[in-house]
Amino acid sequence: MSESPDKSQGSASSQGAQPQLQKRLGILNATSINMSNMIGIGPFITVPLILATLGGPQALLSWFVGAILAIADGLVVAELGAAMPGSGGSYVFLRDSFGRLRWGKLMAWMFIWQFLFSGTLEIASGTIGMTQYLSFLWVDLGKHPWGMKLMAAGVAGLVMFALYRKIHDVAKLMLVLWITTLVTTGWVIITGLVKMNTQLAFDFPPGAFELNWAFLIGLGNGTVLVFYNYLGYYQVCYLGGEVKKPERTIPYAVILSILAVTVIDFLLSFSFISVVPWREMVQEGTMAYRAVASVFMGKVYGDWGAIAITILVLFTSFASVFALMLGYSRIPYAAAQDGAFFRWFGTLHPKGEFPHRSLLLIGGLCIIASLFDLGDIIAGLMVARILVQFVGQIIGLMIVRRYRPEVRLPFKMWLYPVPAILALVGWLYVFSSPAFQPGGWKYMLYAFGTIISGVVAYFILAWKKGDWPFVAGPDAPQA
Repeated sequence: MSESPDKSQGSASSQGAQPQLQKRLGILNATSINMSNMIGIGPFITVPLILATLGGPQALLSWFVGAILAIADGLVVAELGAAMPGSGGSYVFLRDSFGRLRWGKLMAWMFIWQFLFSGTLEIASGTIGMTQYLSFLWVDLGKHPWGMKLMAAGVAGLVMFALYRKIHDVAKLMLVLWITTLVTTGWVIITGLVKMNTQLAFDFPPGAFELNWAFLIGLGNGTVLVFYNYLGYYQVCYLGGEVKKPERTIPYAVILSILAVTVIDFLLSFSFISVVPWREMVQEGTMAYRAVASVFMGKVYGDWGAIAITILVLFTSFASVFALMLGYSRIPYAAAQDGAFFRWFGTLHPKGEFPHRSLLLIGGLCIIASLFDLGDIIAGLMVARILVQFVGQIIGLMIVRRYRPEVRLPFKMWLYPVPAILALVGWLYVFSSPAFQPGGWKYMLYAFGTIISGVVAYFILAWKKGDWPFVAGPDAPQA
């Protein structure tokens, strides 16, 4: 936390002396940013992990459980994003729905705090996945674990450098990366449908669909991994200050990206198991486990196909990391502008008109996060953000609906409150599932540890600064 932004700076900005964020992102740009973020490296590295949760193709049911949860939560995000557009996304939602001067201060701080522990891990998962596929082309790289870690960190630095420019140039580049993503996934899906081996695709183990406690826990753990692939349907909300007609663009981009990615990712997964035996994919250390798309194309087309898809996956992964760092770099900027983060990060580049200092912060943290293991990163980033971001947003929307009639809602979810309640139950189910797997306690410890430390840090800084709750604010809803 820091003191409020300097008043003279705000005055100068209102007179046009300071650079301003430009509203240049339409529905196509917004959807492409979301989808590039959502697809990326995810299905190319997590399908073997998903299959392992239930030990067979029945684990692909997790895609549909995840889709239901994503659509329900997407409606929450769409309603909040249309009502409260602005750079920062979830930060703005939590701050404004809980009340800027009281509980909203704590929730906004907690979002920034958990974001530093989860958002940068999410970006790093993409850079690490890229190095796994790069090891298919550069075999010796896979023999040196620390070489792969340093390579992943180097990728994070490259993306940060690529983003150091105007948003208009970034939007154009994102369209190119998005088209490449569609070409890559389309090639895999068409190949899988044409070369399908139904005996492999429907090779279910005995008792595959027996509904018991083990099945429910496995399905929950599978959904944790699946939802990692859905993360990003809210990405455009972080760029809300740069979106044209946000009351229309944001809901369209959120819902369209979820529906499109559900179809694409399920068909990708089904294509993989139609050509590559799932039992081979779930064996750790095999190339099918580490780079399933490369093995998939190698079985169909030979070496040239394997090399070609590897290159395309690397490019697609770069698009995802690019979109993530683009959106997440706006969060510390928005918080600093609001006085809830260090003011030094709340300035724009004088010529490029983008939050350059915030970008450097996120890029630097991603470089560090790229040095950790992929499995721990995925599980850790999921549990670290659920309670504060996703559950917090749902409660925030309910507060707005009940206690904030002055807030204009240009888009309202259908059948409210059913989707919100469904999303709330789903998130709690996903959050608790890792606790029942071997070693799952460490993810729970990570989640609650970040929350408790964040609350303690907030109250220490608020006490030193004389902020709420040590000085009461008047605008919190009396819920």
